[in-house]
Order: sequence, then structure tokens, then C-alpha cells
Amino acid sequence: MPSSSPRYLVGIDLGTTHTVVAYAEITDDLENSPMHIFNIDQLIAPGEVARKPLLPSFRYHPAQGEMDPTQLVLPWNTEPVKGEIDTVIIGELARELGAKVEGRQVVSAKSWLSHPHVDRNEAILPWSSTASKSDVKKVSPVIASASYLNHVRQSWDYHHKDAKLADQEVVITVPASFDEAARALTLQAAELAGLKKVLLLEEPQAVCYDWYAQNKDNADELLKDIPLLMVCDVGGGTTDLSLIKVGSKDNKLTLDRIGVGDHLMLGGDNLDLSLAHVAEQRLNGESKKLSQAALSKLIQQTRKVKESLLSGNAPDTAKVTMLGSGSRLIGGAKSIELNREEVHNIALDGFFPMTDYSEQPSQRQAAMVEFGLPYAADPAISKHIAQFIDLHDHVCRDAFKENGIEINDEKPAIPVAVLLNGGVFNSPLLTERTLNLLSSWREDNHITELKNLHPDLAVAFGAVAYAKARHGAQLKIGGGSARSFFLVIGQNKDVKQGICLLLKGIEESTEVNLTHRKFALTLGEPVRFNLVSTTDEKYSEVGELVEILGDGFVTLPPFIATLDSERDRSELAANQKDREEVTLACQLTEVGTLQIEAVSIAHPKKRWKVEFAIRKDLAKINRGDNDSTLAESELPPRMNDAIDAIKKVYGGSKNSDNSKAAKTLRNDLDKMLGKRDNWETPCLRELANALLESKKRRRRSDLHERNWLKLTGFTMRPGFGYPADDFRMNEIWALYQQGIQFESNTQTWCDWWTFWRRVAGGLTQEQQLVIYKDIAKYITPGASRNAKLNKELQERSYEDMVRLAASLEHLPFDKKLQLIEWLFGRLQKAQYAQAHWWAIGRIATRTPFYGSTHNLLSAEHVSYCLPELMEYDWRKEPYIAFAAVMMTRKTGDRNLDINDELRQEVIDKLKASRAPESWVEMVAEIKILTEDETKRVFGDALPNGLRLIG
Repeated sequence: MPSSSPRYLVGIDLGTTHTVVAYAEITDDLENSPMHIFNIDQLIAPGEVARKPLLPSFRYHPAQGEMDPTQLVLPWNTEPVKGEIDTVIIGELARELGAKVEGRQVVSAKSWLSHPHVDRNEAILPWSSTASKSDVKKVSPVIASASYLNHVRQSWDYHHKDAKLADQEVVITVPASFDEAARALTLQAAELAGLKKVLLLEEPQAVCYDWYAQNKDNADELLKDIPLLMVCDVGGGTTDLSLIKVGSKDNKLTLDRIGVGDHLMLGGDNLDLSLAHVAEQRLNGESKKLSQAALSKLIQQTRKVKESLLSGNAPDTAKVTMLGSGSRLIGGAKSIELNREEVHNIALDGFFPMTDYSEQPSQRQAAMVEFGLPYAADPAISKHIAQFIDLHDHVCRDAFKENGIEINDEKPAIPVAVLLNGGVFNSPLLTERTLNLLSSWREDNHITELKNLHPDLAVAFGAVAYAKARHGAQLKIGGGSARSFFLVIGQNKDVKQGICLLLKGIEESTEVNLTHRKFALTLGEPVRFNLVSTTDEKYSEVGELVEILGDGFVTLPPFIATLDSERDRSELAANQKDREEVTLACQLTEVGTLQIEAVSIAHPKKRWKVEFAIRKDLAKINRGDNDSTLAESELPPRMNDAIDAIKKVYGGSKNSDNSKAAKTLRNDLDKMLGKRDNWETPCLRELANALLESKKRRRRSDLHERNWLKLTGFTMRPGFGYPADDFRMNEIWALYQQGIQFESNTQTWCDWWTFWRRVAGGLTQEQQLVIYKDIAKYITPGASRNAKLNKELQERSYEDMVRLAASLEHLPFDKKLQLIEWLFGRLQKAQYAQAHWWAIGRIATRTPFYGSTHNLLSAEHVSYCLPELMEYDWRKEPYIAFAAVMMTRKTGDRNLDINDELRQEVIDKLKASRAPESWVEMVAEIKILTEDETKRVFGDALPNGLRLIG
């Protein structure tokens, strides 16, 4: 009978390029229990399964009928994770097929898992597959990551039928730079894969654990003159840096992690991409760029070339072959050669240049976003290493000082030794360059390399060594939390402040109570806690109030708590809030994630868990200049008067005459709360709550209805981004089927459509499709030839219907394509010209407000449409110019951007038309919208305190 008690310690390196599994049996002599690599079953060719130590972290989504199902059989009966597509290939065959077929390969899922500006639970991969390739099914970064772990689990269980993986002690590694959201999503992926109890370990620590395990018999001797070492782990997707202090306690060696680098999306993938750009120019010439899907296919070729030409016994040249597509798969093939010298130059000069220690990375406003990923703006890993050491100068000096070594203040405190890891350092050339670089920064011109025997396997082995250390069977690396965490509280225009919750270095499972900080929270209503973290060393006290300044702070997804009330609302007086005074209890859990609980001061045993909110809306919308925690937000002094004014108009008896109050309500609110455009988001949602409570009485008169629609739409815009907005939107959606009461008034129809446009971001795709179906009949070119529809579209504010339809960003690609074709077919209607052109620009925009980028029209579709816009006089009709700006706005993502030649034509025409310089900038470079530009693009300013960062 299978045993549920652990028999093995298992380490899983869930890598960007490869997934590796190591294990050791739990024995009485655990310290000496040997560690092994688990060979993972995978398809290496159709119908051919082999067990390999590395599982390439690649997926391939075959077209229907492309593969014979009998050729895809694995040794086990496949159990897909929830949300998986019907047919998927994982591992070596997926990697090879992606080098031959465009747009069907998922790569770099781990990088997407840490990408904060996309919804990582939405089906967006493969990214290089455009929405027009509707037969390519997509999955989310979480599902993709879960699928690799699930594949590992099934392979393990097949070979260990009496020791299922879910019952073992499993450690999964993550970059040290992963923020709390990426760690939480990794745990979510593991749970989807059936691994509900896992631990997380930082990859650089894992490398160090492996080194110690390999050298435990003479580690003291090897480290005796090394007070400080740096782990430099350059993987496929990230460069991960950590500092390890070497010391002793009770005459025993100690290792403590004292510094980690911030998230740096820069690694072997970037080198592959650089080589692909070189190959692309030779294959296609300077002017013609490949599609993103074709470039993705080419990258799989240049990856092999890189590995070959950077190896110790590299040949003089290596061939890159670009296969054709479809029926021209073989006949359309082109080949070029890359030689060893040029690949060496690109790798050394581009990524590992011999820079001075004083040279800092370039901080351009926008980094390269090929394939939708925000790669580091400066590819010189050398400069990032220098910046990392400089940022940790204080702890570096302390580490030397503790070992009796004083470093002159004028000289940098460079670590004495380095431990290199990652596939990049399989190349002797790059290993030597890194050692020479670090040596050049040290006065004594010497750096010790701690030998890593297996850069591809070290992280997985190290995860097992860590598991042993937790059992007391090996040295455990100290260091605790890699970051300090702060709760952001109220701020003025110039200063943002935060309360320190946890200090860097605190050990796991150590609870910290902020007993001297009290918060008055409203029960029964969601409360939002905004947090930031930093690796800075200068903070020394929990509860300390500090200024949140500079680039050293990383904004985390908000934590949300709803404190349940035990009292009935009828017990409370009118407008009275049920409040509870709480303090906060925080800890870094054993799993490696942040945990916060609100603790009642009156009843300390009463606790409420504060949960992470990782959602699309919180990724797309960032509380900008007014980033305060709800617990600390102050509503306007006359908030209660404003609520009373709303209730006076929309409460009480149906027969009471409040028409005068209804006429003046909006102005009255301005007088009580200040200028409407300056209302803070908490104020807006408080007003929205009052309006929604009175929704049944919005139909008392035409004036009541119009005012309610205007005010509720204004206070609920953009329909998401704030606690409990989902709940509010559920209430709002119920109103759609009810429609409007006073149908004869065109202005009421205008307010109705505007209301739905303002809150559209909070609607699901299904809800948006319902609205689209209802208004599409009025937008079709044939509507004007139907007397009944023509009459209705004029009575029902056609222009506002068009603007609403264009704002439904969750619409699938085919509906957007249909809509834009209809609008081009109606351009002869001059009376609606501005609405049509605004809608065309909104639908074909390169940067959506809240929708997923993968649903946008492709660059090819935009390029097809643009010539018609170029025929107009943009001086006389600047709204057409602005539509062109939206259609050609630069993103840096090859899948979305038009070609350079067409871009230049648009820029030239904008300049000739004397368009605003900011419009030219949006087309010429990657640019964040100003408030005025946001209002013009999306039809409304964002609520005060919300800022578009996408």
C-alpha cells in the first residue's frame, strides 16, 4: 500500500529554459544520502519517448490534424491541469517543433510569470501568435508553468508508484529577485499541478547549497580567506545576484545571505535574440523584418548556434536555417552562417563588456519589449553587477570589517570570490570574461572562482541540499528575508510615507506585531493595504515611519482584507460605520511568502487574514501620486453631507417632491466635496455605494435617471481597480437588462451609453458581447438603409453607441475586425466623422487601456488600414491624425508595431500637418500618456489617484 509519509527530498529547478529535478532518499544517515538527477520522460520525436535529465521548458500547441495522436502518447495516462488545452506537447519535441513552425510555441513562461503589467492568469501565450491565428489555442503563464510541474509529477509518479511526488518534501526554486506576486503565482502553479505542499528557495542560495554539498569536507579550508562571495546566476530569462557573507560561530563555518538584486529580466534569451537580429538582417536584408512568430522560430536556431560557438571546442562557423511556411516549408528555406568571432564579440562586447566599476546601466525610459517582455534597458550584465555591488556597499564593507579587513572609503568593496551559475557559464569564454571583469575592479587584481561542476544542474541539487539542511543534515544558510516591507500610508503631494512591517534579514516564521501602530478599519467592507519592498539596508526598526523615495522601492500588488462584522446592521445608527481597532501581525512564512493578519486590539485572539490581490486590474492600474492605504485614507470632511444629499434625491417616498434637489445635486456635491475632477478614488467609490443603494429610485423622473447615470458612471469609472469593484459591477450589470425608463429622450440614451462606456473595464467578455450584440445592428453599414433602424439610431444617440462599442476591449479579435470594417464602410457619413475616427483609433490602438494585448488587431491589419487615413488633410481634420497616432503608437513589441517605413511616413505627415509634438513622440518612441492624452484617448480622465502605466 502506498505510503503518504515522505521517502524523498525533491528539488525542482523550474527554469526559463529547462526544468530539472533532483532527489535524495530520506535515510538515517541523511547527510550522506546521495543526491541524484531524476530523468524525465518526454517526447523527443513523434512516437519516440526518452528519459532525459533536462526537460526543456517549452510547449508546442499543434494545429488540429497536424499530429497523429498515437504519436504523442506518453508512458502514463495524461492528467492535464485545470484550464489546459486539449493537445499540447511539452519538452524536447516542443522545442524542436517551435524552430520549424511559427506562432505555436510557448517560451519563457517563467519570465511571463514575473511580468507585472499583464494578467498572468489570462490566456496570452504563445505571445507571438496573433489573434488572427484563431486556431492557436492559448494558455496563461500560470497554466504554462503548472504544465511543466504537472509533467514532472506524472513522470515521477509513473516511476515511483508507491511514493507519489505530492507526498514527498518538495522544494521549488525561484529567482531571489521574484517579488511576492511572482512567488504567490509559483505556488498557485504548483497547486494546480497537484503539489499543494511545497517550499520555495531562492536560486542563488540553491547554487551555494550545492557548492557546499559538493565541498563539505574541505569547505572551511576553501573559504578561510573569503569573507564575502557573490553568486552570479545568469539563466535564460533573468540575471540573479546575491551576496553571501562567510563567517564563523562557535568555531563552525557560517554562511549568511546579506543581499539580493532587484528583478533583472536579462539572460541567455537576450543573447539568442541579439543573434537572431543579426541572422534576420542577413536573411531578409536591412529593411524587411520578420514577423514576431517567424523571429521566434529563428531564435530557436540561434540558440543552438550560441551554444555551439561559445563552447570550449567551438567550430569556426555554424549554420542558421530559416524554414519556409506551409507548403514551402522546405522549398522556402534560407540559410546563412554565423562565425565564431562575431558571436564571441556580440556576447562579450554586448553582454559582458570590460566596463569600469563606475559605469552604471543605462536608464532609458522604456526597455526593449520584444515578445511583450520588459527586458532590461541596458544589456550589459557587467554594469548591472557593478550597480548591485555599489547598492550593497554598506553590507559589503561590514562583512570585510567583521573579518578584520578595512576597505578604504575611496575604493569599492568588491567580493573576494564568485560562484557562477546558469547555462551562460557553460561557456569557458564567458566564465573567463566575468572573472577578468571582477578582478579588474579589485585593487589586488584577484578574484577566486568557486568551481561549479554542473551549472545546468546546480540549482536542483541545491534545492535538495537545502531540504537536507532543514533536517539538520547540512549547514543552513542564514539571512532570512531578502527585503524590508513597508505599508504605504497617507501622503501629501511631495512625500509618500510608509510604516516598516518587516525588516530585511528576519528569519522565516518569526511573527512581528506592530503593537504601537493602530488602524481603525470598517467591518464588512474590503480594506486595501498598499505595500512596497526594498533591499536597502538603512532601516533598523519595525514600525518606523519612513519616506518612500527613489527607485529602490518596488511596489507590490495590494493586499486585501474584509473584516467580517458580527453585529447586525440594524443595530447601527444611520450612516454609522461598524469599526474595529486593529494592529498588524506580519511574518515571512516557511514557504517563503509574506503573511499579514489584522489583529483586534479589543479581542487579540480575533484575526483576519490579509490576502494578496493579483488581478489584471491591479496590474494595469497603479495608484499613482496618491498611493495611500485605505485604512489611512481620509474622506472629505463633508462626506456625510454628500451622502445625505444623494439620499435626499433618491431616498424617501416616491411621491415626495425633490425635483429641485435633483436639479442642483451635482453642483451641491461640488460645493461640499470640491471640484469634481479632484475627487479621490475612495471618495468616488463611497459616493458610488450611496448611488447604488438608491438604484431602484433612479427612475422617478427623466432628470433623476439622467443624473443617476452621469454620477454613477463618473464615480465608478473605469469599473475596476478598487476593492469590492467586482461586487459593485455585479450590481450594475443587473441594470442592463432593465434598460432605461425614459426612452423618448435622446439625451437619456446618450447618458445610458456613456455610463456603460465609463464602467466597461469592469465588465466580463461575456457581458461586453451582450452589449455589442445589441448595438451592432445600428453600426452595420446597412443600418442606414433600414428605415426603422435608421430612425432608432438617430433617436438613441448613434455616436455614443459607436464610442461604447469601440471601448469594449474584451471583445474577441473577430468582433473587433468586424467592427472596424463596418466603421470604414460608414466613413462617407460626414455627420458622424469624428465619432467614427475616434472609434477606429480606439479599436486599432497599439496599447489598450484594460484589455489583453493578445486580442488587438495585428500590425498587418493596421498597415492595411493606414493608407486610407493618409489620404486626408490632417490639418483640417486633426481627429484623423489622432486616430493614426493611436494606430501607430510605438510599443517596442514587434507583434504590435507597424514597420519602420510606414512609421516614418506617419511621423512625416504629422510634422507636415503641424500636429502637437507629443503626438509625434507617441509614434516615434515608447511614451507614457499624460493626463490630457489619457482623456483624449479613452474619452475620460482617470479618477484622481489612478494612473495608466501600460
